[in-house]
Amino acid sequence: QVQLVESGGGLVQPGGSLTLSCTDSGLTLNDYAIGWFRQAPGKEREGVSCISANDDTTAYANSVKGRFTISRDTAKNILYLQMNSLEPEDTARYYCGTDFHQTCTLAATAMYYWGKGTLVTVSS
Repeated sequence: QVQLVESGGGLVQPGGSLTLSCTDSGLTLNDYAIGWFRQAPGKEREGVSCISANDDTTAYANSVKGRFTISRDTAKNILYLQMNSLEPEDTARYYCGTDFHQTCTLAATAMYYWGKGTLVTVSS
């Protein structure tokens, strides 16, 4: 059965780092564009970063540029999000998602295949 599964969330102090992982036992993540999205309480889900399938082009939301890095390990079939210099505003549930296209987009409304997410809390 195809299911995206995220992990790696937790509680971290401002300025700290976390690495999120996303995998799927029934889907080869390298075959599709895939991205990280987040949803804070009371807010809409927003795109954080994505990576295209055809040329590994990446995209980042302005709010995370220079702090977050998306990557994938094709051998292990894992998508990562390295998050550095975390801020309280980064607190949210983080999801990986795909629309099964080749070119990535940060438009959360375009995604229709999601994991259940992993919670990231940035607080002192």
